[in-house]
Amino acid sequence: MIKKLSFFISIILFGSVFGQKDKEVLQKQNADLKKQISSINASLNQTKQESKLSISYLNAVNQKITLREKVYTNTQKEKRFIEDDIYKRQLEINKNNRELEVLRKNYAEILVKAYKTKGVQNKVTFILSSKNVGEALSRVEYLKRYSEYQDKKAAEITNKATQIKRNIALKKKSMSEKDNLLIAQKKDLATIEIERKQKQDLLNEFKKNEARLTAELRQKQAQSKDLERQIRNIIAEEIRLAKAKEEAERKAEAERKRLADIAAKKEKERIEAENRARLAAAEAERKRAETESKKATELAAKRIEEERKLAESNKTAERKAAAEKATRDAAERAKAASEKLAAAKANEDAINKRNEDAKDEAEKKVMKSYGVGSTVGSNFADNKGHIAFPVERGSVTHRFGRQPHPVFKNIVEENIGIKIAVAKGTKARCVFPGVVSSIQSINGSRTVVVKHGNYFTVYSNLASTLVKANQQVSAGTLIGEVGSDFDESITLDFQIWSGENPVDPLGWVSY
Repeated sequence: MIKKLSFFISIILFGSVFGQKDKEVLQKQNADLKKQISSINASLNQTKQESKLSISYLNAVNQKITLREKVYTNTQKEKRFIEDDIYKRQLEINKNNRELEVLRKNYAEILVKAYKTKGVQNKVTFILSSKNVGEALSRVEYLKRYSEYQDKKAAEITNKATQIKRNIALKKKSMSEKDNLLIAQKKDLATIEIERKQKQDLLNEFKKNEARLTAELRQKQAQSKDLERQIRNIIAEEIRLAKAKEEAERKAEAERKRLADIAAKKEKERIEAENRARLAAAEAERKRAETESKKATELAAKRIEEERKLAESNKTAERKAAAEKATRDAAERAKAASEKLAAAKANEDAINKRNEDAKDEAEKKVMKSYGVGSTVGSNFADNKGHIAFPVERGSVTHRFGRQPHPVFKNIVEENIGIKIAVAKGTKARCVFPGVVSSIQSINGSRTVVVKHGNYFTVYSNLASTLVKANQQVSAGTLIGEVGSDFDESITLDFQIWSGENPVDPLGWVSY
């Protein structure tokens, strides 16, 4: 029974190792969440009183409440881990107490037995009463081992008692952690209730000012429509100019290509004429080498045949040796002629290659001088999902498309981009290399349109601009400082257009 119980407790304690790791993960998560809450509080504290009736302010309050609820949920989980630990420690203490009781009982029996055995009590008498030296040595060894056994049992009792004290201390520590956690939970619940009330008060304030806010919102929507119309006109004009430029460039390219082809043909003919003599000489050399190789090969074959016939007859050794030497000489001449032919062919091939390379290089040079094939396309579309965010730090308050208003459910917003709430002084930055095609002052704020091939990015609601029209910009180039919206919140209106159609920026940027 004790063995089964010990096995069960071992399983529980093994699980507590993982529980401790989970508890540490929760504590780290809570530390991170509290940092985010502190950051939101700092941002809210900087917000002007008149800008509290803004969606960005309401979103920040909602986000803070959500984070606090996550902290509370994590604390609940952490409390359960601590309670499990307390329970496991108590099981271990109970187990250790039972084991200590058994150890003490066994040790007491050992002491009683030693007391009753007088020979053991009087060790000298016990040894001297031996019948011989062998028996005496055996009794000495017995006494030694018996003493070690007693010491071992006493050490086990001491260790078990120490283990119990350690588990009791750990249990007390966990109970203290639980008490502190309960205090923190109580504070968190109180804070959540306060912030929920603040949120409700804010919503009530929205409702109270509904007439004014909805009027301002509808005015803003009308301004947004006007802005959209102007942006459409700007982009349509850009596309028209781009098409006209493309058509003019296509015609100019065709003319450049025609003139380049004529010039390239003349240059090739000049190179061909210069190389004609070298090619003729190389060809003549190859033909001579072919003739010599053929003669040498025929001579070698003739010598081999003569040597064969001589070997069949009974001629003298001297004449046989002379025939063999003539055959070797003929073979060497044939080999030399063959190598000479190969060199002649290689030389001819090299001259031909140099000739073709020179003509290709001349054609490329001519094409380059006429500016043929020098246009470069945009790779904006290839970077979908990886394009930079237009501000260093900010939260999206309004998404793309038809969206119900977060407070006034009877109002539906039609957004052709996204709105990003940022801190005061934040500067918008270009998301991708391109060219500033237009800077407009619309409804008291500034709008910058950047062209990226067939795509456009639009940065609206700027208090000031830091770029100029027709300026080449890179990813990260500062466009301008973000201005305040009608509700006094600092908000960037950001759009992406594919040709004349707006697309959802969140499908393109890395957010």
